[in-house]
Amino acid sequence: MRLSILMMLIAILINVAIDFYLYRIIKKRTKSAILSKIHITTSALLLLYIIVGISIPRRSGPDAALMSIMWILYSYFSIYLPKIMFLIFDTIASIPKLWKSCRVKILSWIGGILAILIFILMWWGALINRYNIDVVEEEIKIADLPSAFDGYRILQFSDLHVGSYDNDTTFIKEVVDVINNQNADAIVFTGDIVNRRTDELLPFIETLSQLKATDGVYSILGNHDYGEYCNWENERAKIENLELLHRLQRDMGWQLLLNESKTVYRGNDSIAIIGVKNWGEPPFPVYGDLAKSYTVLNDSVTKILLTHNPEHWRKEIKDNVDVNVALSLSGHTHAMQLSLFGVSPASWRYPAWGGKYEDEKGQTLYVNIGLGTVLIPTRIGATPEITILTLRKAEKK
Repeated sequence: MRLSILMMLIAILINVAIDFYLYRIIKKRTKSAILSKIHITTSALLLLYIIVGISIPRRSGPDAALMSIMWILYSYFSIYLPKIMFLIFDTIASIPKLWKSCRVKILSWIGGILAILIFILMWWGALINRYNIDVVEEEIKIADLPSAFDGYRILQFSDLHVGSYDNDTTFIKEVVDVINNQNADAIVFTGDIVNRRTDELLPFIETLSQLKATDGVYSILGNHDYGEYCNWENERAKIENLELLHRLQRDMGWQLLLNESKTVYRGNDSIAIIGVKNWGEPPFPVYGDLAKSYTVLNDSVTKILLTHNPEHWRKEIKDNVDVNVALSLSGHTHAMQLSLFGVSPASWRYPAWGGKYEDEKGQTLYVNIGLGTVLIPTRIGATPEITILTLRKAEKK
């Protein structure tokens, strides 16, 4: 409650400061009372809009309310971020006036153009790019890979967050079609199938049940799958929510791995697919147990690890002499749903945030930036990703 009040007060102060500045500019430069009144009216309505959005319950409200909050906040920022951009450039343009010189008008024009571009970019990400599926292909070279698995194709997808689509299966149906068209040997899902509650998955059961691969579909859970983002009546309700998620994934024909492993065979050769529960970071619990998932971690078997959070690889696998895990597959970061020219703010939080990483031992991590959206309904860059990882036997040096 205190956080909501604080956010509301900050929003009001920012609104008032920005809009007062723009009101003065409009009134002075256009000499139009009508335009200035329109600006004041729309600003007041937008202020009311954001107050309503902040006041809607987030953890206890229905899923429709959560979606409303996402769109309200996004709409608000799609207007005020451009305003702030213009304000910055216009303020700089006005600095010469301190020495009784003329305002640098070209800077104001640049600020205005950038503001328009930001607005367009934000809505392109929300309405178009978050539905553009990018199929990324990577070769993973593994020493001592069994010969029968040279060329083995693993398809990874992650972070569906199906609750963000309400009951609309259109995008998820497209995801399934794209995945099935790749004809992968195995499909793996690396967590976060829902936002808060298991019942978000119900409209998508039939569609996701259609995923097919020669060696099946393997999945793990992510931090959003444990019900940590929802207020429950009691602990039993939270447990039942998680048990339902386990059951639904298995009903879909997926092999949900909960600190366990499966062996895949090609003739006399084999590899192991290991799946850990979520390896959380504060304030979330650590459910993942690598040692329990596979008892002899330094044996010679080629091991593929599914672990939602890439920090797990950095903390327990990277350069660890007691571990021999050829390939780890993670999601979680979403590239913060913002990536331009290969640069993402996710890099400030996660040293391994998207793509392929290797340690000194030759162990590989691949971080898939996900398909869905959470918190904000957009992907500016950071295009929804499906990854094809082809295993190749590394040549001996």
